[in-house]
This record gives sequence, structure tokens and C-alpha cells, in this order.
Amino acid sequence: MNTNSMLIKRMKSFWQDDAGLELSEYAVATALISIAVAGAFTSLGVKIQGAINSLGSKMTT
Repeated sequence: MNTNSMLIKRMKSFWQDDAGLELSEYAVATALISIAVAGAFTSLGVKIQGAINSLGSKMTT
């Protein structure tokens, strides 16, 4: 049996698996997404603050 047919067989069994996600798995996924969003907004906030400060210093001259 070659690698491609083994991969296809495993993919089919994965898609046919009817076990749903548990509540704890949803909680972990939600926590990871929340951490990523918080990090992105923090980084974005620092960049926006820098741009506003730069504009403010140019206006006071």
C-alpha cells in the first residue's frame, strides 16, 4: 500500500468520525483565540499610539 492511499484512507476515517468536540475542547479553543486577539489588539494599539504621537508632535511646531 503506497503512502497516498494510506493518507486517503486515514482522511476518510477522520471525516467519518462522528464524535463531536467536548465542552473542554471548545473552552481551550476559545481561550487560545482570545489570547491571539488580545495580542493582536495590543500590538495594533502600540502602533496607533506611535502614529498619533508623531502627528501630535508635528502639529505643535
